[in-house]
Amino acid sequence: MSRKNEPAPRTRDAWNRRVREPFVARAPERRERFETASGIPVPPVHCAEDRPADAVEREGFPGSFPFTRGVYPTMYRGRPWTIRQYAGFGTARETNARFRYLLDQGQKGLSVAFDLPTQMGLDSDAPLAAGEVGRVGVAIDTVDDLAVVFDGIPLDRVSTSMTINATASILLAMYVVIAEQRGIAREVLSGTIQNDILKEYIARGTYVFPPAPSMRLVTDTFAWCASELPHFNPISVSGYHIREAGSTAVQELAFTLADGIAYVQAGIDAGLDVDAFAPRLSFFFNVHSDFLEEIAKFRAARRLWARIMRDRFGANDPRSMMLRFHAQTAGSTLTAQQPHTNIVRVAVQALAAVLGGTQSLHTNAWDEALGLPTDETSRLALRTQQVIQEETGIVDHVDPLGGAYAVESLTDELERRAAGLIETIDGMGGMTAAIEAGWPQREIERSAWAWQRSLERGDRRIVGVNVHRDDGTETPPAAFRVDPELERAQVQRLLAARRARDAGAVERALEALEEAARGDANLMEPILEAVRRRASVGEICDRLARVFGRHREGGATR
Repeated sequence: MSRKNEPAPRTRDAWNRRVREPFVARAPERRERFETASGIPVPPVHCAEDRPADAVEREGFPGSFPFTRGVYPTMYRGRPWTIRQYAGFGTARETNARFRYLLDQGQKGLSVAFDLPTQMGLDSDAPLAAGEVGRVGVAIDTVDDLAVVFDGIPLDRVSTSMTINATASILLAMYVVIAEQRGIAREVLSGTIQNDILKEYIARGTYVFPPAPSMRLVTDTFAWCASELPHFNPISVSGYHIREAGSTAVQELAFTLADGIAYVQAGIDAGLDVDAFAPRLSFFFNVHSDFLEEIAKFRAARRLWARIMRDRFGANDPRSMMLRFHAQTAGSTLTAQQPHTNIVRVAVQALAAVLGGTQSLHTNAWDEALGLPTDETSRLALRTQQVIQEETGIVDHVDPLGGAYAVESLTDELERRAAGLIETIDGMGGMTAAIEAGWPQREIERSAWAWQRSLERGDRRIVGVNVHRDDGTETPPAAFRVDPELERAQVQRLLAARRARDAGAVERALEALEEAARGDANLMEPILEAVRRRASVGEICDRLARVFGRHREGGATR
């Protein structure tokens, strides 16, 4: 402590010598080293000395380059973020019921989860689909299934996000065909398809085709949406699954933006003008519990992307430089032990996403470590966002933590470290080449292992798991089972759809699609025609695979 009548210290060094060190000598800190979840050292105090000379220029103002402080000048003072709860059940009818329930409870946007067969281009009666139909999302075989999902939902007034990648072009085509059947113009449809195939090779594995033809499908949707769906985002570059696989916040940031760079370059290589498609690109990030680091991650992402788009790709439209993103609280942080504690985790993570400037948000239900959420737990997850919107006053401030020494310092450090990783990836020839070499996959594996070891040593403390345990009184995990009848019923619907359609028209549409795939025509229109004729997801993928082949882990094609 400072001695009586001694002037207050005016520099951090003076404060450390005269105030902090004597105090710590008498009352030691909890540990010798403090750091964020990404391993960034946390100094005893942040102050004005941390801010660089060009701080105002680096941070900018909301709605202005480099968008550190937000992509819109008014942010939530104009309109709050979109509450977009992710849902998908075994059947289309069940999913429709949950969507209607969420909309009745005040949700403004929809987010669809698909089952694994749909994600991997398999029909529900395919041998490899056995046991997986309807398990992790809704089963979609033909456009008629998706029509049931959106039955009674006004597609011209609701924004829809679809978490689908390898088969994204097919599901987008189905969505457009449903609108056509209802007399809704394409121009008014709004929403997002994830369509991020690179992260599938990095972190998830729900790919169908090899990287090159997969990237063709991605850029074909870019071009088609630019002219046909002006309010639809043709991709959501996803760091969420990279983080769920075990990456750090720095890796999530760097690998996601490196994927984005690859997509922009692919669009340009396909002959598209960058400002024709870049304004509709969007991103999807995870939100973990290291509160300040997560807020800083989002701010660093905006600044990095703005400079990448301007300086690397020569974008002129400010909208091309705006990183708009959806966020979801971290599923990997939910615990089956003391599961009600997850309510607190989700609230903290949601607050970080909002303070970081998200455009839409999904909050996990507390029981998702045990099974599919119930109506009650889904409602509480929704209410968590509504309390933040209505009661905290945060929505009245634009970038309320802007200028905070700790946040600005972390923003700078996350940007610096992520930029270094992107430079490494560039040196490998870009993200596609890095993925083929297995580099990001290995880096994520190392980070996941290091995190697990830190938990086992007790360096990282998780309430209910390795600290503050209630041994013997924990809620036992619920056994989630999918009714086998669901799969049988879905297969019967598919067989009935095949019998009812014009088989000749389906075959002609599939032949036209295969022919287009052998050339260089945009594939969206042939896919649309196949969908209109009631071709299934599996049939369309099988026909494309005749040309593209199928990808196996390790780079093999079959």
